[in-house]
Amino acid sequence: MIQYLATDADQQLSNSSVANTASWGAAAVRLLQGVVYHDDNADVWESLRANVSPLTDYFAKIGLQLVIDENDAMAYLRQPDDEEQTEDANSVPRLFRRTQMTYEQTLLCVLLRDHLRVFEEEDVQNEKCVVLQSDLLAIFENFFPAGSDNVKINRSLGTNLRRLEELKFVKQFEKEPPSWEIRRIIKARLPLSELETLQQSLLAHVESHRDEESPASSS
Repeated sequence: MIQYLATDADQQLSNSSVANTASWGAAAVRLLQGVVYHDDNADVWESLRANVSPLTDYFAKIGLQLVIDENDAMAYLRQPDDEEQTEDANSVPRLFRRTQMTYEQTLLCVLLRDHLRVFEEEDVQNEKCVVLQSDLLAIFENFFPAGSDNVKINRSLGTNLRRLEELKFVKQFEKEPPSWEIRRIIKARLPLSELETLQQSLLAHVESHRDEESPASSS
């Protein structure tokens, strides 16, 4: 049996490789878990910014793009759509599954994105965009048929806010009264170019249901 004896140079190279990986390993894991915000973990954020090249190379090998948004102090991974994939990348299975959102979740995303748009245009005092759940409910319930159970709608709102919290679109700010911070990753997931189209689609959906419920006009 042939035995391979590691030389001092081999050992140093191995140690160096482990040390280098250790410097950005935590950042890589956090990115795989979802969006990384500076204000959530400053140490991970700084490690990420200091190791952009190795992280970019590492994720490229599994078909992912590292996106760093310095303006909003966040970073996340993006998997290119099929039409954007190169021939080599097509052989890599999709890591991120596309999940279809429900009507309520889509509606909530549109309301939150629009609220963030207004906040960024008009509020120059606060760093965080926070909205009361009661204010959201006042708009949310307008997209349901007249006579709907308000208690049930409020329960649905809370359930879907927690679902969006899992996706890191929102983060509970205070429990009493309930309020939510709108996280800026929603800008990447729902750009302004798509916001107006979705708004019009939702309004058309509401109007069509109102027409169905209204009594037929007498001749």
